Amino acid sequence: MPTAIAVTSADLVLPPTDQQTPTAALLHAPDEQPLEAALVDMHVMLERYGYVVAVYPASVPVAHERRLHTLRSMLETDRLALLKLDLPPLGIAVLVRQLRQLSICDFSPGVVASAARLLSHYIYAGALLNSVTKLDRVPVSLKSHAKSWMPGTQFGVLANPNPQLVKITSSGTAPSRPGQGAGHRSRTASTFTSTFTSASTFTSASTSTFTSTSSSTSTSPSTDLSVPDPSARAGLAGPEFATQLLVAKGTLASDWVTGTLAPAWQVSGVHETALPADSPRWWGTAKMIEFAAYLPDISVLYQLVASVRREKCHWCGVELIGDRCGFCSAPLTPPENQSRAGGVLNQGSP
Repeated sequence: MPTAIAVTSADLVLPPTDQQTPTAALLHAPDEQPLEAALVDMHVMLERYGYVVAVYPASVPVAHERRLHTLRSMLETDRLALLKLDLPPLGIAVLVRQLRQLSICDFSPGVVASAARLLSHYIYAGALLNSVTKLDRVPVSLKSHAKSWMPGTQFGVLANPNPQLVKITSSGTAPSRPGQGAGHRSRTASTFTSTFTSASTFTSASTSTFTSTSSSTSTSPSTDLSVPDPSARAGLAGPEFATQLLVAKGTLASDWVTGTLAPAWQVSGVHETALPADSPRWWGTAKMIEFAAYLPDISVLYQLVASVRREKCHWCGVELIGDRCGFCSAPLTPPENQSRAGGVLNQGSP
Protein backbone atom coordinates (compact mmCIF):
# COMPACT_ATOMS: atom_id res chain seq x y z
CA MET A 1 0.00 0.00 0.00
CA PRO A 2 1.54 3.35 -1.02
CA THR A 3 2.14 6.10 1.51
CA ALA A 4 -0.26 9.00 0.95
CA ILE A 5 1.29 12.36 0.05
CA ALA A 6 -0.65 15.52 0.88
CA VAL A 7 -0.09 19.22 0.13
CA THR A 8 -1.57 22.54 1.17
CA SER A 9 -2.02 23.97 -2.33
CA ALA A 10 -3.28 22.39 -5.55
CA ASP A 11 -0.54 24.02 -7.65
CA LEU A 12 2.06 21.99 -5.75
CA VAL A 13 0.78 18.88 -7.52
CA LEU A 14 2.60 18.64 -10.85
CA PRO A 15 1.39 16.34 -13.63
CA PRO A 16 2.82 12.81 -13.23
CA THR A 17 5.68 11.72 -15.46
CA ASP A 18 4.22 8.23 -15.84
CA GLN A 19 0.98 6.35 -15.34
CA GLN A 20 2.08 4.81 -12.05
CA THR A 21 2.77 8.02 -10.10
CA PRO A 22 -0.17 8.73 -7.77
CA THR A 23 -1.57 12.18 -7.16
CA ALA A 24 -1.45 14.06 -3.84
CA ALA A 25 -4.29 14.90 -1.49
CA LEU A 26 -5.20 18.53 -0.81
CA LEU A 27 -5.33 19.78 2.78
CA HIS A 28 -7.58 22.82 2.67
CA ALA A 29 -7.05 26.04 4.60
CA PRO A 30 -9.34 26.76 7.59
CA ASP A 31 -11.36 29.31 5.60
CA GLU A 32 -12.03 26.71 2.89
CA GLN A 33 -13.07 23.72 4.99
CA PRO A 34 -14.54 23.36 8.50
CA LEU A 35 -12.47 21.52 11.08
CA GLU A 36 -14.98 18.69 11.37
CA ALA A 37 -14.80 17.95 7.64
CA ALA A 38 -11.00 18.13 7.70
CA LEU A 39 -10.90 15.63 10.57
CA VAL A 40 -13.12 13.21 8.67
CA ASP A 41 -11.04 13.49 5.50
CA MET A 42 -7.77 12.89 7.36
CA HIS A 43 -9.23 9.97 9.30
CA VAL A 44 -10.40 8.34 6.06
CA MET A 45 -6.99 8.89 4.48
CA LEU A 46 -5.17 7.33 7.44
CA GLU A 47 -7.51 4.35 7.43
CA ARG A 48 -7.03 3.82 3.72
CA TYR A 49 -3.27 4.35 3.40
CA GLY A 50 -1.99 3.83 6.93
CA TYR A 51 0.42 6.78 6.82
CA VAL A 52 0.20 10.32 5.43
CA VAL A 53 3.13 12.60 4.60
CA ALA A 54 1.93 16.21 4.47
CA VAL A 55 4.28 18.65 2.73
CA TYR A 56 3.80 22.38 3.16
CA PRO A 57 5.92 25.50 2.53
CA ALA A 58 7.43 27.53 5.34
CA SER A 59 5.58 30.52 3.89
CA VAL A 60 2.13 28.98 4.45
CA PRO A 61 -0.22 31.18 6.53
CA VAL A 62 -0.01 30.57 10.27
CA ALA A 63 -3.67 29.55 10.46
CA HIS A 64 -3.15 26.86 7.82
CA GLU A 65 -0.10 25.45 9.60
CA ARG A 66 -1.99 25.50 12.91
CA ARG A 67 -4.79 23.52 11.26
CA LEU A 68 -2.32 20.75 10.30
CA HIS A 69 -1.03 20.43 13.84
CA THR A 70 -4.60 20.49 15.15
CA LEU A 71 -5.51 17.55 12.92
CA ARG A 72 -2.63 15.49 14.20
CA SER A 73 -3.33 16.38 17.83
CA MET A 74 -7.07 15.76 17.74
CA LEU A 75 -6.67 12.46 15.91
CA GLU A 76 -3.94 11.51 18.40
CA THR A 77 -1.94 9.89 15.63
CA ASP A 78 1.75 9.45 15.02
CA ARG A 79 1.07 8.32 11.45
CA LEU A 80 0.82 11.87 10.07
CA ALA A 81 4.15 13.47 9.11
CA LEU A 82 4.23 17.26 8.78
CA LEU A 83 7.15 18.36 6.59
CA LYS A 84 7.76 22.11 6.60
CA LEU A 85 10.04 23.03 3.68
CA ASP A 86 11.85 26.32 3.12
CA LEU A 87 12.08 25.94 -0.66
CA PRO A 88 10.69 28.10 -3.48
CA PRO A 89 7.17 27.04 -4.53
CA LEU A 90 8.28 25.37 -7.76
CA GLY A 91 11.03 23.53 -5.93
CA ILE A 92 8.49 22.19 -3.43
CA ALA A 93 6.25 21.06 -6.28
CA VAL A 94 9.16 19.14 -7.82
CA LEU A 95 10.01 17.55 -4.47
CA VAL A 96 6.38 16.57 -3.90
CA ARG A 97 6.31 14.78 -7.26
CA GLN A 98 9.49 12.90 -6.36
CA LEU A 99 7.94 11.81 -3.06
CA ARG A 100 4.85 10.69 -4.96
CA GLN A 101 7.10 8.58 -7.17
CA LEU A 102 8.87 7.04 -4.19
CA SER A 103 5.61 6.40 -2.31
CA ILE A 104 4.84 3.41 -4.53
CA CYS A 105 8.31 1.90 -4.17
CA ASP A 106 9.25 -0.63 -1.50
CA PHE A 107 10.17 2.07 1.02
CA SER A 108 8.54 2.35 4.41
CA PRO A 109 6.56 5.52 5.23
CA GLY A 110 9.34 6.70 7.54
CA VAL A 111 11.94 6.45 4.78
CA VAL A 112 9.69 8.32 2.34
CA ALA A 113 9.16 11.13 4.85
CA SER A 114 12.81 11.50 5.83
CA ALA A 115 13.89 11.28 2.17
CA ALA A 116 12.50 14.78 1.62
CA ARG A 117 15.50 16.38 3.30
CA LEU A 118 17.90 14.27 1.24
CA LEU A 119 16.25 14.96 -2.11
CA SER A 120 15.96 18.70 -1.48
CA HIS A 121 19.73 18.98 -1.82
CA TYR A 122 19.43 17.80 -5.43
CA ILE A 123 16.90 20.41 -6.49
CA TYR A 124 18.38 23.58 -7.96
CA ALA A 125 15.57 26.08 -7.50
CA GLY A 126 15.80 29.69 -8.63
CA ALA A 127 14.28 32.44 -10.70
CA LEU A 128 15.01 35.23 -13.15
CA LEU A 129 13.82 38.49 -11.57
CA ASN A 130 13.53 42.04 -12.80
CA SER A 131 14.04 43.38 -9.27
CA VAL A 132 15.44 42.20 -5.94
CA THR A 133 14.24 45.14 -3.86
CA LYS A 134 11.65 42.94 -2.08
CA LEU A 135 13.62 39.70 -2.16
CA ASP A 136 14.28 38.49 1.39
CA ARG A 137 14.93 34.80 0.73
CA VAL A 138 18.48 35.26 -0.58
CA PRO A 139 21.15 37.67 0.71
CA VAL A 140 21.09 40.80 -1.47
CA SER A 141 23.85 43.40 -1.40
CA LEU A 142 23.17 47.12 -1.27
CA LYS A 143 24.69 47.40 -4.75
CA SER A 144 22.21 44.88 -6.15
CA HIS A 145 19.35 46.74 -4.49
CA ALA A 146 20.50 49.94 -6.18
CA LYS A 147 20.76 48.24 -9.59
CA SER A 148 17.15 47.08 -9.25
CA TRP A 149 16.03 50.64 -9.88
CA MET A 150 17.78 50.74 -13.27
CA PRO A 151 15.40 50.07 -16.21
CA GLY A 152 15.90 46.70 -17.91
CA THR A 153 17.96 45.20 -15.11
CA GLN A 154 17.52 41.47 -14.53
CA PHE A 155 18.93 39.12 -11.91
CA GLY A 156 19.55 35.40 -11.90
CA VAL A 157 18.86 34.04 -8.43
CA LEU A 158 19.39 30.57 -7.00
CA ALA A 159 17.76 29.88 -3.63
CA ASN A 160 18.55 26.18 -3.26
CA PRO A 161 20.77 24.30 -2.56
CA ASN A 162 23.19 27.24 -2.14
CA PRO A 163 22.06 30.89 -2.43
CA GLN A 164 23.48 32.74 -5.44
CA LEU A 165 22.66 36.04 -7.12
CA VAL A 166 24.10 37.48 -10.33
CA LYS A 167 23.19 40.43 -12.53
CA ILE A 168 22.28 39.49 -16.09
CA THR A 169 23.91 41.65 -18.74
CA SER A 170 22.20 43.03 -21.83
CA SER A 171 23.71 40.17 -23.89
CA GLY A 172 21.87 37.65 -21.74
CA THR A 173 24.94 36.32 -19.94
CA ALA A 174 26.10 36.93 -16.41
CA PRO A 175 29.43 38.66 -15.75
CA SER A 176 32.23 36.26 -14.93
CA ARG A 177 33.16 35.81 -11.32
CA PRO A 178 36.56 34.99 -9.80
CA GLY A 179 37.23 31.30 -9.56
CA GLN A 180 34.29 30.33 -11.72
CA GLY A 181 34.65 28.06 -14.68
CA ALA A 182 37.39 25.83 -13.31
CA GLY A 183 35.16 23.07 -12.11
CA HIS A 184 34.85 19.59 -13.51
CA ARG A 185 31.29 18.49 -14.28
CA SER A 186 30.26 14.86 -14.17
CA ARG A 187 27.15 13.85 -16.08
CA THR A 188 26.65 10.37 -14.60
CA ALA A 189 24.54 9.42 -11.63
CA SER A 190 27.14 7.02 -10.24
CA THR A 191 29.44 9.86 -9.17
CA PHE A 192 27.05 11.01 -6.47
CA THR A 193 25.04 7.89 -5.65
CA SER A 194 28.27 6.13 -4.67
CA THR A 195 28.69 8.69 -1.91
CA PHE A 196 25.84 7.05 0.00
CA THR A 197 26.90 3.43 -0.14
CA SER A 198 28.61 3.72 3.24
CA ALA A 199 26.80 6.73 4.65
CA SER A 200 24.91 6.31 7.88
CA THR A 201 23.47 9.78 8.44
CA PHE A 202 23.18 13.10 6.72
CA THR A 203 22.71 16.63 8.05
CA SER A 204 21.28 19.77 6.54
CA ALA A 205 24.30 21.75 7.71
CA SER A 206 26.70 19.84 5.50
CA THR A 207 25.66 19.90 1.87
CA SER A 208 28.89 18.16 0.94
CA THR A 209 27.40 14.95 2.30
CA PHE A 210 24.97 14.97 -0.61
CA THR A 211 27.34 15.94 -3.42
CA SER A 212 30.14 14.09 -5.14
CA THR A 213 33.54 14.86 -3.66
CA SER A 214 35.91 16.85 -5.81
CA SER A 215 38.86 14.77 -4.65
CA SER A 216 37.58 11.77 -6.57
CA THR A 217 37.86 13.58 -9.90
CA SER A 218 40.65 16.09 -9.37
CA THR A 219 44.15 15.65 -10.77
CA SER A 220 47.47 17.31 -10.13
CA PRO A 221 48.08 20.73 -11.73
CA SER A 222 50.52 19.29 -14.23
CA THR A 223 48.00 16.72 -15.49
CA ASP A 224 44.76 18.63 -15.03
CA LEU A 225 42.32 17.30 -17.62
CA SER A 226 39.20 19.08 -16.28
CA VAL A 227 37.15 21.15 -18.68
CA PRO A 228 35.74 24.62 -18.04
CA ASP A 229 32.42 24.62 -16.26
CA PRO A 230 29.74 25.47 -18.86
CA SER A 231 27.61 27.03 -16.11
CA ALA A 232 30.04 29.95 -16.08
CA ARG A 233 28.15 31.30 -19.10
CA ALA A 234 25.02 31.59 -16.96
CA GLY A 235 26.76 32.91 -13.87
CA LEU A 236 24.90 30.52 -11.59
CA ALA A 237 26.75 27.36 -10.58
CA GLY A 238 24.58 24.46 -11.70
CA PRO A 239 24.22 20.80 -10.76
CA GLU A 240 27.05 18.36 -11.38
CA PHE A 241 24.71 15.58 -12.41
CA ALA A 242 22.20 14.99 -15.17
CA THR A 243 18.99 16.94 -14.70
CA GLN A 244 15.92 18.25 -16.45
CA LEU A 245 14.62 21.79 -16.08
CA LEU A 246 11.11 22.82 -15.13
CA VAL A 247 10.14 26.40 -16.01
CA ALA A 248 7.17 28.46 -14.78
CA LYS A 249 6.75 31.85 -16.41
CA GLY A 250 5.43 34.94 -14.68
CA THR A 251 4.96 38.29 -16.40
CA LEU A 252 8.62 38.77 -17.28
CA ALA A 253 9.43 38.41 -20.98
CA SER A 254 12.85 36.81 -21.42
CA ASP A 255 14.45 33.73 -22.98
CA TRP A 256 17.45 33.71 -20.62
CA VAL A 257 16.28 30.65 -18.70
CA THR A 258 15.70 28.47 -21.76
CA GLY A 259 18.27 30.08 -24.05
CA THR A 260 21.22 30.59 -21.70
CA LEU A 261 20.74 28.79 -18.39
CA ALA A 262 19.44 25.49 -19.78
CA PRO A 263 22.33 25.00 -22.25
CA ALA A 264 24.87 26.13 -19.64
CA TRP A 265 23.57 23.60 -17.14
CA GLN A 266 23.43 20.96 -19.90
CA VAL A 267 19.95 19.81 -18.94
CA SER A 268 18.54 16.87 -20.87
CA GLY A 269 15.12 18.45 -21.27
CA VAL A 270 13.09 21.58 -20.58
CA HIS A 271 9.45 21.45 -19.49
CA GLU A 272 6.98 24.24 -18.75
CA THR A 273 4.26 24.42 -16.12
CA ALA A 274 1.97 27.02 -14.61
CA LEU A 275 3.47 29.43 -12.11
CA PRO A 276 2.49 28.54 -8.51
CA ALA A 277 0.20 31.13 -6.97
CA ASP A 278 2.61 31.83 -4.10
CA SER A 279 5.66 32.39 -6.31
CA PRO A 280 5.31 36.18 -6.79
CA ARG A 281 5.06 36.68 -3.03
CA TRP A 282 7.96 34.31 -2.36
CA TRP A 283 10.26 36.03 -4.84
CA GLY A 284 9.01 39.55 -4.15
CA THR A 285 7.84 40.31 -7.69
CA ALA A 286 5.46 39.03 -10.36
CA LYS A 287 7.91 39.97 -13.11
CA MET A 288 9.86 36.76 -12.93
CA ILE A 289 10.45 33.32 -14.41
CA GLU A 290 10.84 30.52 -11.89
CA PHE A 291 12.87 27.40 -12.64
CA ALA A 292 13.98 24.19 -10.97
CA ALA A 293 16.52 21.60 -12.12
CA TYR A 294 15.87 18.12 -10.76
CA LEU A 295 16.63 14.40 -11.06
CA PRO A 296 14.00 13.05 -13.43
CA ASP A 297 14.81 9.33 -13.35
CA ILE A 298 12.94 7.32 -10.73
CA SER A 299 15.64 4.66 -10.80
CA VAL A 300 18.23 7.24 -9.76
CA LEU A 301 15.96 8.56 -7.00
CA TYR A 302 15.43 5.01 -5.79
CA GLN A 303 19.15 4.26 -5.75
CA LEU A 304 19.89 7.52 -3.98
CA VAL A 305 17.46 6.80 -1.14
CA ALA A 306 18.19 3.09 -0.92
CA SER A 307 21.94 3.67 -0.55
CA VAL A 308 21.55 5.50 2.77
CA ARG A 309 21.64 3.33 5.88
CA ARG A 310 18.30 3.00 7.62
CA GLU A 311 17.76 3.47 11.32
CA LYS A 312 14.82 3.07 13.68
CA CYS A 313 13.40 6.06 15.49
CA HIS A 314 13.85 5.58 19.23
CA TRP A 315 10.70 7.62 19.93
CA CYS A 316 7.95 6.51 17.51
CA GLY A 317 9.57 3.38 16.10
CA VAL A 318 9.32 4.16 12.38
CA GLU A 319 12.17 3.57 9.98
CA LEU A 320 14.20 6.58 8.89
CA ILE A 321 17.23 7.71 6.94
CA GLY A 322 19.39 10.61 8.05
CA ASP A 323 19.59 12.19 11.46
CA ARG A 324 15.93 13.05 12.16
CA CYS A 325 12.62 11.23 12.05
CA GLY A 326 10.21 12.50 9.42
CA PHE A 327 7.13 11.71 11.54
CA CYS A 328 7.95 12.82 15.08
CA SER A 329 11.03 14.98 14.31
CA ALA A 330 13.02 13.21 17.02
CA PRO A 331 16.77 13.33 16.35
CA LEU A 332 18.64 10.12 15.77
CA THR A 333 20.52 9.08 18.89
CA PRO A 334 24.25 8.77 18.06
CA PRO A 335 25.64 5.23 18.52
CA GLU A 336 28.01 6.40 21.27
CA ASN A 337 25.09 7.83 23.24
CA GLN A 338 23.10 4.63 22.81
CA SER A 339 25.94 2.52 24.22
CA ARG A 340 26.58 5.02 27.03
CA ALA A 341 22.91 5.03 28.00
CA GLY A 342 22.92 1.26 28.10
CA GLY A 343 25.90 1.27 30.42
CA VAL A 344 24.16 3.62 32.86
CA LEU A 345 21.07 1.42 32.97
CA ASN A 346 23.18 -1.64 33.70
CA GLN A 347 24.97 -0.06 36.62
CA GLY A 348 23.65 -1.24 39.95
CA SER A 349 21.51 -3.96 38.47
CA PRO A 350 21.72 -7.41 40.04
